[in-house]
Amino acid sequence: MHQTHFIVREPLLDPKQRVIGYELCWQQRAGQPLGDADLERLVAFVADHVVDEEQGWLLRDKILFLDAVPAMLSLDALHALPPERTVLSLPVRDLANPDTRAAVQALRAGGVGISIRGADPALLGKNLSPFASYAEVRFAGADVAAQARAYAAAKQSALRLVGRPVSTWQDFDACAALGLDAFVGKLHLTPRPGNPVKGMNPAQTIILQLMQMVQNNEDVPKIEAVLKRDPALIYKLLRFINSAGFGSGRDIQSLRQAIAMLGYAPLYRWLVLLLATASTSGYSPVLMETAVVRARLCELLGQTYLPRGEGEHLFVAGMFSLLDRLLGLPMKEVLDTIQLPEQVVQALLGRDGVYGPYLALAEACELNSDLVASLAASLEIGPVDVNKAHLSALAWAQNVAA
Repeated sequence: MHQTHFIVREPLLDPKQRVIGYELCWQQRAGQPLGDADLERLVAFVADHVVDEEQGWLLRDKILFLDAVPAMLSLDALHALPPERTVLSLPVRDLANPDTRAAVQALRAGGVGISIRGADPALLGKNLSPFASYAEVRFAGADVAAQARAYAAAKQSALRLVGRPVSTWQDFDACAALGLDAFVGKLHLTPRPGNPVKGMNPAQTIILQLMQMVQNNEDVPKIEAVLKRDPALIYKLLRFINSAGFGSGRDIQSLRQAIAMLGYAPLYRWLVLLLATASTSGYSPVLMETAVVRARLCELLGQTYLPRGEGEHLFVAGMFSLLDRLLGLPMKEVLDTIQLPEQVVQALLGRDGVYGPYLALAEACELNSDLVASLAASLEIGPVDVNKAHLSALAWAQNVAA
């Protein structure tokens, strides 16, 4: 299955709009229903690429939700995933089988989370508590708040409720107020009404100036002088360069040392990340993480297929693809303030040019549509390479966010 299908993801948000985990599934094609073996292969493929022999779980504090069937509850690959970070989703009808109930209870005893789909609100109490740690709440019709009240009234504190699809911010607020614990939907990609954030804050203005100075190969003392205007930026730069991930091997205590050690190209990349993650937007946590995953995925997708050095442009395209939402400005207006290569601008404005299709493919991995397959085919990138890059980008983003 991993050789013919593509992994797509959806973020799970908590009531504070933070990303607490992801749902991963195969992109479903019309007329090609997924079988039990397909779901087993997804677990095995994910385990192979998000668990490292030395580093362990590569997704840090994130939880993964994966669709399951009774036949895979004893799957060897499950033992490779950390139980406290793994949640298997099953339809409630499967619990009618006593063997399935026994297997579920054994997994729960080992720390694996179980999420139940399709349960009646009346069953969210004692009947489900021994078998499930989560229950999926599916909303139908317009009155999401009324449905949420029914579920919230029925739930026990030990059972966490995951709402889907939560498609408007009004519904999100209603569900959060009524005690639902997590939310799945695409609303994080839509502007939040009444959001006061518009334009760049002072920190982002300084970062933008630094980016332009690096692009122009300004002298280190001039870059250092601008950095000194923002103590928080100095702290972040020194923390970054002294981190284990950077691996400089010695303690760097001065800005001049840090800039010299980092080099102009990596400094520019770090500033690109910082420009997006310095947003003060009330709904920015999920947007920022999505942008980081996109940036890295774009870069990885193009590594084999574009000339050396093009990856940096792909990274910038992915990172800036949500900058209009983070800043509350039209993309054209955002790009008027930033000097970027024309091919990057084409990708951001219309998904055109050399980089546009790579950005479009990275975005499609967030949607369960046939776009993933068609875009990958147009770039002549096979499903295995896309899926490996996708999971690698997801893991990379967790370390950046830390």
